[in-house]
Parts: sequence; structure tokens; C-alpha cells
Amino acid sequence: MIRDRGAIKWTAMMLPEHVKILRDWAEEDMYQQKPELDEQQIEEMNGTLCQAMEEGKELMITHYEGKHHKLLLGTIHHYDDLQGRLHIIDKFGEAHYIPTNMLIDLRLSD
Repeated sequence: MIRDRGAIKWTAMMLPEHVKILRDWAEEDMYQQKPELDEQQIEEMNGTLCQAMEEGKELMITHYEGKHHKLLLGTIHHYDDLQGRLHIIDKFGEAHYIPTNMLIDLRLSD
């Protein structure tokens, strides 16, 4: 019977620098690209944003942060026009500041 240990047997023959480079490479494969939004998507998100601010509804916000897409559930406290970011309060009462150029998707949550 052959007892193959998989990748474990190869790491013993590699230099630590090579192992680090391979781990970094595997981590970079998990990075996500920020999608480019067209005018129609921006207008749709703007309408959803205005409706949520008027009625105080909860939003499901997808935004780009740290080379990954993040999901946030909360209500919009206010929009800072000077810095171009949303002030959002999540379900746990924590404040989040999200730049509007990092928004990917906005949806009303039921």
C-alpha cells in the first residue's frame, strides 16, 4: 500500500522563501477585482439609496474593501457630501464609513 502524504512531502525539500512565495501566490488567487459600474447600475443604486434614506429602510450593501467584496446590513445615518462617503449603522449599532466609489451593489433588505 502506498501512503502518499500529498503536499507535505514536497515542502520539506523547499526553502522557506519558496514556501512563503507559494503561500502568497495562493492568497493572491483569492483576491477579487472591483467591477466597473455602468450608468444604469449607478442610477439604480442612487434610487435605492434615496428610497432607503427617506423611509429609513435597512440596506444590504456590497462594497469593495481590501481586495475583497464585503457585505454589510444596516441603515444609512447620513451621507457626507464633502468626503463622498456613507455613514452606516449596522444591526449591532456599530458605525461604518464607506466611500461611495467603493460601492458595488445596494439592495433593500426585507
